[in-house]
Amino acid sequence: MSVKKEDLINLYTKMLTIRRFEEWAVRDYANGNIPGFIHSYIGQEAIAVGVCAHLRVDDRIVSNHRGHGHCIAKGADLRRMMAEIYGKKTGYCNGKGGSMHIADFSIGMLGANGIVCAGLPIAVGAALAAQLEDRDRVAVVFFGDGATNEGAFHESLNLASVWRLPIIFVCENNQYGANTPATAAMRVPTVAERARAYAIPATVIDGNDIVGVYEAAQTAVAAARSGGGPGLLEFRTYRWRHHFEGGYFPDLRPKDEIEAWKEKCPIKRFEQRLLEDGVLDREQQEAINLQVLSRVEDAVNYAMESPFPDPEDALEGVYSE
Repeated sequence: MSVKKEDLINLYTKMLTIRRFEEWAVRDYANGNIPGFIHSYIGQEAIAVGVCAHLRVDDRIVSNHRGHGHCIAKGADLRRMMAEIYGKKTGYCNGKGGSMHIADFSIGMLGANGIVCAGLPIAVGAALAAQLEDRDRVAVVFFGDGATNEGAFHESLNLASVWRLPIIFVCENNQYGANTPATAAMRVPTVAERARAYAIPATVIDGNDIVGVYEAAQTAVAAARSGGGPGLLEFRTYRWRHHFEGGYFPDLRPKDEIEAWKEKCPIKRFEQRLLEDGVLDREQQEAINLQVLSRVEDAVNYAMESPFPDPEDALEGVYSE
């Protein structure tokens, strides 16, 4: 592997942090302690981590409804994230935004978004700002395969191409839009083909291979940062959980398909590679896991001990009536 040892360990630690954070959120949602909706990122951890590893604090990202992984990978505070998910006043949005609307402008996280594809035009705006600022910043937007069937996807790619904006479009192709297979929603075999129609360089990558993700993102970010214009990375992956927790419609995906993808777990796959290459041993791996669990439990305790917003807080941050 061409990646430095310390970077490999950081990648592993961040992936594991996302997994443990999501596992806790899923469990406590099932226990009735979390309001609203939770869209789990379990199974897709390599993408957020591998892409954000090449971003600076002043680079901007835009997320989607399945956004916890993107937030963590960009450096968001676990305590404030967990507090927001629990609807507490100490959360990123003072407990009023919930899981799908976490944002932290101080680290370049412009927000998650509950509307499919709504983040792409925002990211194009961020990329235009970066171009005008002329400080070699880039913008990144994460979206699923379902978003590529929306008009805003095509408008965003077209404008980014015409203006040669410094933006990387990251498609997390997890094979389904809710219960609709991607193969039933588009005739072309890859999302990358759609990008090439707008003269945007596009690559299809195994989204469960963190090193492959890391290297592809490194190339795309460097090109955008140096004035090479937009790029699209299509990462083939799979979400382990239903479209959202507590779904009011059944998960229609084949059970054997779900289990087969779990065997391709990006974390276990990377962990095994690190152990085989001598980057980690079992004792170090367990120490990292305990450290991560401690951070997540600390975030949960912080959220549980924090107060709910006061009724009058409902009027704060409201700009029209």
